[in-house]
Amino acid sequence: MSSSIVSPARFGAEVRATATLALPLVLGHVSTGLIGFVDNVIAGHHGTQTLASVTVGTALLWLPMMVPIGTLISLTASVSQLNGAGRRDEIGPLFRQALWLSLALGTLMFAFLSLAPYALAAFGIAPEIIPGAKAFLHGIRWGVPALTLYFCMRYLSEGMHWTLPTMLLGFGGLLVLGPIGYVLTFGKLGFAEMGAGGLGVASAITMWLQATAFAVYLWHAKRFAALRLFSHFERPRWAPIRQLLRTGLPIGITVLMEGGLFIATALLIARLGAIPAAAHQIAINVSALCFMIPMGVAEATTVRVGHAVGQRNALGVRRAAHAGYLIVLATQALSALALLLGHDAVVSLYTRDAAVAALAGTLLLFAAAFQFPDGIQVLSAGALRGLKDTRVPMWLAAFSYWGLGMPLGAGLGLGLGWGPQGMWLGLILGLTAAAVLMSWRFRSSSRRELSIPHSAA
Repeated sequence: MSSSIVSPARFGAEVRATATLALPLVLGHVSTGLIGFVDNVIAGHHGTQTLASVTVGTALLWLPMMVPIGTLISLTASVSQLNGAGRRDEIGPLFRQALWLSLALGTLMFAFLSLAPYALAAFGIAPEIIPGAKAFLHGIRWGVPALTLYFCMRYLSEGMHWTLPTMLLGFGGLLVLGPIGYVLTFGKLGFAEMGAGGLGVASAITMWLQATAFAVYLWHAKRFAALRLFSHFERPRWAPIRQLLRTGLPIGITVLMEGGLFIATALLIARLGAIPAAAHQIAINVSALCFMIPMGVAEATTVRVGHAVGQRNALGVRRAAHAGYLIVLATQALSALALLLGHDAVVSLYTRDAAVAALAGTLLLFAAAFQFPDGIQVLSAGALRGLKDTRVPMWLAAFSYWGLGMPLGAGLGLGLGWGPQGMWLGLILGLTAAAVLMSWRFRSSSRRELSIPHSAA
């Protein structure tokens, strides 16, 4: 049995399949990161106050948005398992219920973004920033229901082993956001100058165009015709929605805890002064770009593991995970090497301030150190999602990030005066603990799959 797992031909085919699925996902994540870049460039050219408003508004949008986006990921594993099991006639009804769930989550986010601006003063945000941040949030909130619908359709497509739309629509959104954002922010072509609010409205328009384009594609694509995704109207049914929530909500909370760890770290480092805050921002931005690669591979691994589970192919489950680990170890080795050898060159692209550059270069060496644990933990989480094992990983993540990483980072960085370096040591410990615990959890969970009779394929 073990020889079947490591069969060079089968394992090579699995690596190619995972890489083929992952590449468009990685590029799709890159396009998402570039949307923030475009927003910042337009806002920065409009004025420092506009940039600050958009920065605050973006943080208030994406941190809570991690919960609905993470929750909807459960659709990927469910669709992949049904597809692998040959129960494709059940995918359409499940998708229609997932649409209701995405609308509900989008509505909740709309309500949150409607109320959140009124708490900005209580958060200690500078008074001159609040009007722009409020305008940005009140503009972008109209696109949030479209965004949750978009992710619902995206996760369906990815569950069916088709990731190209994620890449194409991601870069398509960039082409739309840039000119519309510029026109509305600066008041061109007869439109009133809206500043940060213009970028919010432009983002909402882009979200609706992306969601509409994805729906039209799914409606007409022959690849999805047999699924009858939009064949008829269905009322919400609690049983399938509850199952999606049962699997997906722990994922959303896990993603929120990881994102919250990095945001809390940034806020604590900001207390140390402008130079540590700027250096940390540079280092964490570079780290985020590196993270897009293992994140895309992890999403592809979710699909491949889920498909093998649906086929009741226990060896396929292990092969899919091993292929993902191999790809992530290779890509993370390249990222770590690039950060070790090129950290000074990378920092020079961001700043000419010698003090900021020196500290940021040091932090990138810490970033090189956590490339492997970061890749392993996200890949393990992706493999576990393919098994629809999400509750225990949620608690493992909570312990790793907030039980170990944050207390150690705050203790070293602030308590002992080690500064940003101490905070980053906390990040390394938290990610390393998550990598060990998540990989252990997959090992134990996949053993249960090994008791399933595997298919001849």
